Amino acid sequence: MPLLHDSSVRAAIERRLRLLHSDSVPRWGRMSVDQMLWHVNEALAVPLGDRELVAVRAPLPRGVIKFMVLHIPWMKGAPTNPSLVAQGRHDFEVQRARCLQLIDALTKRPLDSAWPTHPMFGRMSGKDVSRLHAKHLDHHLKQFGT
Repeated sequence: MPLLHDSSVRAAIERRLRLLHSDSVPRWGRMSVDQMLWHVNEALAVPLGDRELVAVRAPLPRGVIKFMVLHIPWMKGAPTNPSLVAQGRHDFEVQRARCLQLIDALTKRPLDSAWPTHPMFGRMSGKDVSRLHAKHLDHHLKQFGT
């Protein structure tokens, strides 16, 4: 599984982010491209300690959900924490720039450092956090055809 901390994975994701346009149309789902960027940004802010999410009870034990999210392909329209559901419109360029900044901040943090407890998955290693966000970004970039 790729890690966002892997320089080649990070570079590919950043290249794909730069291919987005304010009028990019989703292949599935209801989010606009600016809402998608806001959504991934809010998720990236959580392990950096810049955003807190309300804990949501998982339909399965934490370990099972965590394994599934990290290791099984995601379906289109997969559920998300209600706090991460985008509302309204957002400035596309501001959100894209913020996304690149958050990726930079996350990948500067050493994998072996202590990471905040995830509201649904519990304790996560740096590798788990990096894998989760690489997968999350990849999922939504595919949603917009990049």
